[in-house]
Amino acid sequence: MRSVPPLAAPESAAWARSLLNYGWAAVFLPGEPARLGRLLLWRPAGAAAAEGMAPTDIETEAAELVLPHGRSVRRRKVEGYALPVALAVAALSGAQPPHPSASAWQAAARFALRLLADGRLHPALTPAGYDTWQAGPFTAAQRRTLDALAGAFPPHAHCLPEPGPTPLRITKPSALVRRFCDAVADELVRTPAAPLAMGALPYAWRETRTVPVLHEWAEETAAAFTADVRVSLRVDVPEGRRRQFRAVLQLHTVADPALVVEAAQLWNEPAETEHLLGPRAEIETLLALRRGAHAWPPLDRLLRDAAPDQLRLTDDEAFDLLGDATDRLRAAGIDVHWPRELVKALTATAEIGQRSAPGSSAGGMLDANTLVDFRWRLSLGGDPLTEAEMDALAETRRPLVRLRDQWVVADPKLVARARRRRMEPLTPMEGLGAALTGEMERDGETFRCAAVGALGDLVARIRDPESRTPAPQPTALKATLRDYQKRGLAWLAEMCELGLGGCLADDMGLGKTITLLALHLHRQTEPATAGPTLVVCPASLLGNWQREAARFAPATPVRRYHGGDRHLKDLAGNEIVLVTYGVLRRDRETLAENAWSLIAADEAQHVKNPYAVTARELRALPGRARVALTGTPVENNLSELWALLDWTTPGLLGPLTAFRDRHARAIESGEDPQAAERLSRLVRPFLLRRRKSDPGIAPELPAKTETDRVVPLTAEQASLYEAVVRETMAKIAEAEGIARRGLVLKLLTALKQICNHPAQYLKEHSLRQSTPLNGRSGKLDLLDELVDTITAEGESVLVFTQYKQMATLLEKHLAERGVPTLFLHGGTPVTAREEMVDRFQRGEVPVFLLSLKAAGTGLNLTRATHVVHYDRWWNPAVEDQATDRAYRIGQDKPVQVHKLIAEGTVEDKVAKLLEAKRALADAVVGSGEAALTELSDADLAELVALGRQS
Repeated sequence: MRSVPPLAAPESAAWARSLLNYGWAAVFLPGEPARLGRLLLWRPAGAAAAEGMAPTDIETEAAELVLPHGRSVRRRKVEGYALPVALAVAALSGAQPPHPSASAWQAAARFALRLLADGRLHPALTPAGYDTWQAGPFTAAQRRTLDALAGAFPPHAHCLPEPGPTPLRITKPSALVRRFCDAVADELVRTPAAPLAMGALPYAWRETRTVPVLHEWAEETAAAFTADVRVSLRVDVPEGRRRQFRAVLQLHTVADPALVVEAAQLWNEPAETEHLLGPRAEIETLLALRRGAHAWPPLDRLLRDAAPDQLRLTDDEAFDLLGDATDRLRAAGIDVHWPRELVKALTATAEIGQRSAPGSSAGGMLDANTLVDFRWRLSLGGDPLTEAEMDALAETRRPLVRLRDQWVVADPKLVARARRRRMEPLTPMEGLGAALTGEMERDGETFRCAAVGALGDLVARIRDPESRTPAPQPTALKATLRDYQKRGLAWLAEMCELGLGGCLADDMGLGKTITLLALHLHRQTEPATAGPTLVVCPASLLGNWQREAARFAPATPVRRYHGGDRHLKDLAGNEIVLVTYGVLRRDRETLAENAWSLIAADEAQHVKNPYAVTARELRALPGRARVALTGTPVENNLSELWALLDWTTPGLLGPLTAFRDRHARAIESGEDPQAAERLSRLVRPFLLRRRKSDPGIAPELPAKTETDRVVPLTAEQASLYEAVVRETMAKIAEAEGIARRGLVLKLLTALKQICNHPAQYLKEHSLRQSTPLNGRSGKLDLLDELVDTITAEGESVLVFTQYKQMATLLEKHLAERGVPTLFLHGGTPVTAREEMVDRFQRGEVPVFLLSLKAAGTGLNLTRATHVVHYDRWWNPAVEDQATDRAYRIGQDKPVQVHKLIAEGTVEDKVAKLLEAKRALADAVVGSGEAALTELSDADLAELVALGRQS
């Protein structure tokens, strides 16, 4: 008896995989028991020889094969390497074999693994009494796949001599593939973890030994799994004079699952049914009934009949079949079928709301002291049951109940809901969230729900933000609002009046500022909503807000609450106060002393971290209504969306941990295809999102063309790049946990800086002496060409980089070339920012260098007709925001966007991923570089390896 082979070692699999890739042939040698089979790799003419010594767990073996010889065939002994089953599967899974026989066994291995993943295996005994696992039973589709696979096998893949008097006949491929699948099943379930999953059973052990004591059990078990006949029970309900339920025995064949034969035909017409069911139909039917009787004792009565065909049931037995008995029988291989109309007739829906609340209104539903009614409503065929019918259902003790002249399954869960119709009431936000998604979770169960009464009116009123009739613009507004802006105003006004708040998430440049100014003026027309507005924004936008307010709402007093002399004395009732996020952190208590009619957070992604100080201070500000303004409600993950909406509409999305468990993880992992749609139904009424590309939004906007500009590395760049990859990957291979992630981020940053310019990576910007930059970077050479062309045509350009040091180098380099520039970064004072914007818009300076973080939002730079992304942020949403500094309402010329990418580098490879990421951005946006820290060493090495340079 051959010894049990060890489990596959990674180095052995890699060595065997190299043989397959060199063009070696493969054929399977069956074993007894199946797990002792081997995949023989042998070298045909023309294949490369093996390199180095074979690993110690791979043995050489000789086998006689039937191979071509001229125009005929002959038996020939070949010597090769015998791979144990686990090692064979590991080698085949990652190989790219050129030899047809190896490709055929690779397909067979994939088929065997799919069988195991589908749970298609069962225990058995070999003829010699050894324990083994076998693949099966096969579905009809799997049988067809097996036949197609075997039919495509080339002769070299099954060239074992067929036993018998014809020594030159080779084994049938279907039989050999079946034995290979058995070997995979027998080997792969015998891992060290198998006893944990299956208990201390001999069928989980790897040693080969006989177990004759299990012979009878194995024979019966194998018969169950390999039988050609399956049985089921069809339950007939009482009709006419028949007052009892009955279970009719039905027979099916594995080859044709659609064929159904009643058992009575088997006993009454055996000759006619034998050709349909096979010669073993009678014995297999009785064996199936005997197994079923262990799971459900009433089947014993059928076994006592000479011709078992149907069983009369008591009410208790029928009730048992509606419950656990069906599951037990299904586990024993017997399905139970009820009439379809019974099972689907009765349904339950959770109704949420206040049905009888005279004078109730939609707005009153959201009062903090209001509780929402939650009760069950049962329906038959879509028609709600009356109270009397629900009482009759609640009192039933039978498996079926008679309702409206028809039999209906009395599901125990439905009966329980009829008995306990009213459930624990909900808070208004819990009820609103459930009504919007149309489903609710209680006690680990998810079920459908619907809103009724005042809550139903509220849901219908807010469900679609775009359905609002455009609101007339306030007379005090000195501008003409577009239709989509009027709809946005109507939506914001209604949501604020209801106390719900909202997030206006239009694309940058579509006029969120003027819409908010119109909302402020609209609220001043009603005493109930009039009062001052507080606008919280980044420091770079203070000037823009003040200019826009002076232009569009000149009669409205505006003050900057900023600088050393800031105060809120003599605050007017209709005043707009502008404050930065930094000042909010320091002066929140002072700001909270005022009764704000409206609080608006502009560029609200600044408070996307709910645990940051800025977000906590913003939440502590009291206001009658809250509005968030942002072009990117989700930059990195869905927790940012929660942070925005939990501020504008507290409680809607529940606690952050519950939100991540119910929505975010399912969407970000892709596990639940419906999760994104479910979340969309919940947040859509509270988030208004319009894009420039939407029909009718901004038809006057000119074309925007985006181009990837791929440039080669210079010799200096390539040398630095490869050295950094080599040195850092060696350190990463030895690191773990947070230290490894830190090294990966350090590597990515270094490579991006080398791609920009060697001077940035070498920190030459910090040296006093002048260092030449020309000719050392493909990106810089291309930028010079672009700037020369753009300025020669009298146009202007924005150049974005995420690194202040790189922008400093560009500023120095362009100055040496005589090109005037402006440079805005995070340390630029507010007044200087505003002066730079004005100078650029007047056309005084053609090149504006901008730090992506500091200038990617809020600025209006429509003078530019070109945008250059010198390096990539690896987040399409952030890059789009930066581009929108030029491509926004007010732009009347086509905009060219140039994205500089170093050829063959990590930049080049990540750029190919960005388009897919952009397509998924509405559901989930990845976390840029941070996501790459979780790559394996092999995947990371492939990502950062320097590719071919043109």
